[in-house]
Amino acid sequence: MTTEQRSFDTANGAFPYLFSPAAGESAPLVLFLHGARDRGNDLNVLLKWGLPLFVNESQSLPYFFAAPQLPADQTWVDRTDDVIAFLDHLLANNPINPSQVIIAGFSLGTAGTWHIATTHTDRFAGVVAVSGRVPQAIAEKDLANLKDIPVQVFQCGQDANIPIADVEKFVENLRGLGVSVNLTVFPDGDHFIADQVYSAPDLQQWFISQTRRELAIAA
Repeated sequence: MTTEQRSFDTANGAFPYLFSPAAGESAPLVLFLHGARDRGNDLNVLLKWGLPLFVNESQSLPYFFAAPQLPADQTWVDRTDDVIAFLDHLLANNPINPSQVIIAGFSLGTAGTWHIATTHTDRFAGVVAVSGRVPQAIAEKDLANLKDIPVQVFQCGQDANIPIADVEKFVENLRGLGVSVNLTVFPDGDHFIADQVYSAPDLQQWFISQTRRELAIAA
């Protein structure tokens, strides 16, 4: 499958993005937020590894995929409103099941994922956090908003950027708040574990098996 390169105009400037349609209608969406080193104005950089590479090299997938790209000097927290506007654009123009939107990130993208998921908890069916910190500005009461959203956390035990003890403490805190969190620790390797995380069959199946709880009950 060749991933399409598109652009979405926001009030704060364009969002170039990668897009891949699903094999079927009313399918889930995986919204991916990249890390710091993939910022810029060349979408081909995103295609070199991680989830974008996996999607681009796959023949057919049962979910829509979209990955916007940040300018070099910005963070996802800076562009939260634009990410939500981008999500609304995708939902309005594609046969995406709005109750099956997964937000996933790597590193800087994981920080953005935590922020966006806690401030827009009614939009997502699941959260995937890979090799990333939780922004200190997020209050505990906002983290508690994730109690209805299943969370997958992936971390390397040898990550020099983020001590595994910090991640384990944070996961325990989330669980204490009633959040359903699955922590997967890779004992070897370093910060850059996105290739093995996002290509794993179990996670690929998890992407399409989550449904936002509120809508599932209402249905």
